[in-house]
Amino acid sequence: MAKDKTGTDRALSKRGTTALPRNAPVSSKSEIAAFLSTAKQVVPAATGSGRLAFALDATMSRQPTWDSACTLQAEMFNAAGKAGALSVQLIYFRGLGECRASRWVNDTKQLSDLMTRIDCRGGQTQIGRVLRHVADEAKAKPVSALVYIGDAMEEDIDKLAVVAGELALRKVPCFMFHEGQDPAAAIGFREIARVTGGAYVRFDQNAASELAALLRAVATYATGGRLALERSGGSAARLLLEQLGPGKNGDGGSGRS
Repeated sequence: MAKDKTGTDRALSKRGTTALPRNAPVSSKSEIAAFLSTAKQVVPAATGSGRLAFALDATMSRQPTWDSACTLQAEMFNAAGKAGALSVQLIYFRGLGECRASRWVNDTKQLSDLMTRIDCRGGQTQIGRVLRHVADEAKAKPVSALVYIGDAMEEDIDKLAVVAGELALRKVPCFMFHEGQDPAAAIGFREIARVTGGAYVRFDQNAASELAALLRAVATYATGGRLALERSGGSAARLLLEQLGPGKNGDGGSGRS
């Protein structure tokens, strides 16, 4: 996986993807430079009790609701930050082939600021690259959970399920947050959640408080495992526990092997 010159932001591997046309539009140098400039200021994570990968679809279909979605997602980051010793990595894709990841950090406020540097670009979904990246990260060091937020799925679900199976073997549940009502996305997201032992939640732009509560529940799971989630109480925890099922994916958080 290649690193850029700053060493703070990474362009994800294109393994398993088709080559892009030479003239395919990509983000301008100034746009990428702005993102990297902010990424350079992100403080690397100290060793924590859990690692949460946070992935965003930033393709053009999300443009109509992107500003309000950024507000919701910033609230999610803030909720995750309150979980304590939790390291978070921001991943996003947009355009034709652009897929990047931040460093692992503890200061989620910095990730919120970094997210404001991202705007939407036309292109297809790259969920497979996100799943592959997280699987590779989990191979190097355990990842407690993946949170994914998107509104569409334009990839082969069978191929995605194979990579999701790798995440399941590495005990990385995927919490798939579905914006909107696209039926293909609903089917695909549910299947990824099922294979990995995670959960599927559909939301709209009027669900800020519910989303914040759900992410707090995911963060609780990432840092303390299922037992901590059971002890936390609340409707969000109950919703996730119903989908996680009895004893799925072991302990989570620092209890993972």
